[in-house]
Amino acid sequence: MKVLVINAGSSSLKYQLIDMEGEKLLAKGLCERIGIDGHLKHTPLVDDKPVFNEDLPLPTHAEAIAAVIDKLTSAEYGVVSSMSEIDAVGHRVVHGGEKFASSVLITDEVMKALEDCTPFAPLHNPANITGINACVEVMGKDVPQVGVFDTAFHQTMPAKAYMYALPYDYYTKDGVRRYGFHGTSHRYVSQRCAELMGRPIEELKLISCHMGNGSSICAIMNGKSVDTSMGFTPLVGLPMGTRSGDVDPGALQFVMNRYGMDIDAMLNVLNKKSGVLGISGVSSDFRDLENAAEEGNERARLALDMFDYSVAKVVGSYVAAMNGVDAIIFTAGVGENAPTTRSGICSYLGYLGCEIDEAANAKRGSDNRISTDASKVQLWVIPTNEELVIARDTRDIVSAL
Repeated sequence: MKVLVINAGSSSLKYQLIDMEGEKLLAKGLCERIGIDGHLKHTPLVDDKPVFNEDLPLPTHAEAIAAVIDKLTSAEYGVVSSMSEIDAVGHRVVHGGEKFASSVLITDEVMKALEDCTPFAPLHNPANITGINACVEVMGKDVPQVGVFDTAFHQTMPAKAYMYALPYDYYTKDGVRRYGFHGTSHRYVSQRCAELMGRPIEELKLISCHMGNGSSICAIMNGKSVDTSMGFTPLVGLPMGTRSGDVDPGALQFVMNRYGMDIDAMLNVLNKKSGVLGISGVSSDFRDLENAAEEGNERARLALDMFDYSVAKVVGSYVAAMNGVDAIIFTAGVGENAPTTRSGICSYLGYLGCEIDEAANAKRGSDNRISTDASKVQLWVIPTNEELVIARDTRDIVSAL
């Protein structure tokens, strides 16, 4: 079975084609500037075929999907002979609310439920829905479409973890609660960690640190999410690239009143001008911050220190929540590629008996245990693979039809 994995944004569309026989990645690519002018970078990964990297007119997502299919099946750039070789499509969907605790075959009823979840993710779900509709338009209704939700993995959280201490009616009438995100990533790396440890995930207590431009931490007990740092939106929790993380709402009211800001202006500040960018004044990219800190920039150093400290505090709280931890996992762009950040976080974890192997910590690019043999808690760097999770779920659902 060959599965096309789609991650649609408002003006972009990332994709991978995976042959589930051996889980081999055949091609990947990115459509950008959809609705503006258009650009496609398509990378075949078989037979040494060339990369296509050119501007293309992409007025809508339907044209983007058509361009992707054209390149996947072309003589020069293709990896399959025709569209009929693509057996199913798996879609990343950001928000499934409380309606979806697992991946599902997309039907008319599911599409209606996705529309209902749009108020929870107004920037993301409409793009995901557009991507699904574009695939149906180009590929036809006979090709199964599967939805895989960022929020689904966290639906196992108990009420004591997901409820806010607000009037209860806001939950029952409006669905205001902690949902959490990056669930597909947390699910993949926790399962992979259990495999690498040679132990059943059902008997492990794991903490997954997905750290990138957006960052979240997840407590995983017996293979199930029991708490996570993001909330009703992906804005809270850790300080991120440009997102603030946790801030006292009273401080927001103070700033809004002082500078005459409405809530939309305030949310723009919290989402796009805060985080390590806001603290440092340098960049949202941790590589830039490390360079600046090495050159003596105190605000860049402060931003990095605040991030490390925040991660360590959340990790500690999740150790308490699970009454222990067997392994801590670092993943995503920063988690996989920033040894100094990992060292900084682990410097707070001596009370757990964590000992980091700095030589192992310096390595990149593969599954890697970075704790010493004497460490009481194993420390792992595991590159995430959300697309593979989506492809696996799609295969399993379509195979059962």
